[in-house]
Amino acid sequence: MFFAKTSVASFLSRLPRMAVVASAFALSACISGGSGGSGSPGNLAAPSGSITSEPLGTLAPGASKVALILPLSGNGAQTGQSMKNAGEMALAEFNNPNVQLIVKDDGGSPQGAAMATQAAIGEGAEIILGPIFAQSVVTAGDVARRANIPMLAFSTDAGAAKNGVYLLSFLPQTEVERIVSHAVRNGRRSFAAILPEDGYGTVVEGAFQEAVAKNGGRVVTLERYANGDAGQMKAAVQRVAQAARGADAIFVPDNAPEIAQALSAAGVDLRRAVLLGTGLWDDPATLNSPAVAGGLFAAPESTGWNSFSQRYQSRYGQMPVRTATLAYDAVLLAAALTNTQGPARFQANTLTNPSGFQGVDGIFRLKSSGTNERGLAVMRVQPGGAQTVAPAPKSFGQAGL
Repeated sequence: MFFAKTSVASFLSRLPRMAVVASAFALSACISGGSGGSGSPGNLAAPSGSITSEPLGTLAPGASKVALILPLSGNGAQTGQSMKNAGEMALAEFNNPNVQLIVKDDGGSPQGAAMATQAAIGEGAEIILGPIFAQSVVTAGDVARRANIPMLAFSTDAGAAKNGVYLLSFLPQTEVERIVSHAVRNGRRSFAAILPEDGYGTVVEGAFQEAVAKNGGRVVTLERYANGDAGQMKAAVQRVAQAARGADAIFVPDNAPEIAQALSAAGVDLRRAVLLGTGLWDDPATLNSPAVAGGLFAAPESTGWNSFSQRYQSRYGQMPVRTATLAYDAVLLAAALTNTQGPARFQANTLTNPSGFQGVDGIFRLKSSGTNERGLAVMRVQPGGAQTVAPAPKSFGQAGL
């Protein structure tokens, strides 16, 4: 089932240089052994116009059909087109991928996603990549599961994950765990939080409470506010400022510049009570905010993204959306497994190999529950951009992963 190292080395030598880094760890998972531990990584009609790939006729021996389900029209069309481009770029860079990519438009709707998935399976797709939106993942995932076809989807809603429906996205839970565990390891024990009263805030609240307890800390106070309501936000900040004098870390995953400025105005010393955030901080408004300077957040390291975005821009003449790396990694992984794993390429134990895979944004592994784990860095906001203070682990045997 698994290739010898010499076969993998020979295979990698035929990849273009830019694809080697993204493929090598995917293949290292294939050689680590099937039981690997924490080692180094109703009938539905197709929607009109959904097929954008050209039929290739009879497939070569060992080749696979891989479906990419994205919103190429309707809600999310711009994101979908960028991710489609990234998936096609992955095949171009892989060199002889032995994959037929079947691209389908889900129209940005759950019904469209289910229809597109049904059509793709009818055309012989062995694995579904996408869709993006949570409810679309649920409906399309039900279709795929009934057909016993695995899905690698791009939603950040862990509630859409199931056995056989795996999320390749950046999950807030992973970011929260990374930043809280880092803070505790560096002497922070008492935590406060100011969270938006929305779906994202609810997800990160649960993850925050769990991570603090798991790492031996305590939550001193936690406040919620209606996103977009400046009065509620200010009131939440005031309550935290009064109740959190004993806190040595304040978790502010969203609206960090405004909240940091209000905390300082309320007398909170942000040099003593460090601000903590998630990947939402990785945007210019937050990274260039003097009020947030010194704050820490968890995110992928930037090296892989910078290289990927430059290549994408050179090919397509514009910058990709940030989630384009997910489509790139999904297609590249499908191609690598097709070329190395034979009939077992998309079986559950292959996809959930505990050693994981290497993608543009670092290591990741899929869990049998459908969620994932990622190796993230801890970054500090400072003038001129974010600085890495704790690098992302290179394997799932590092840093307790």
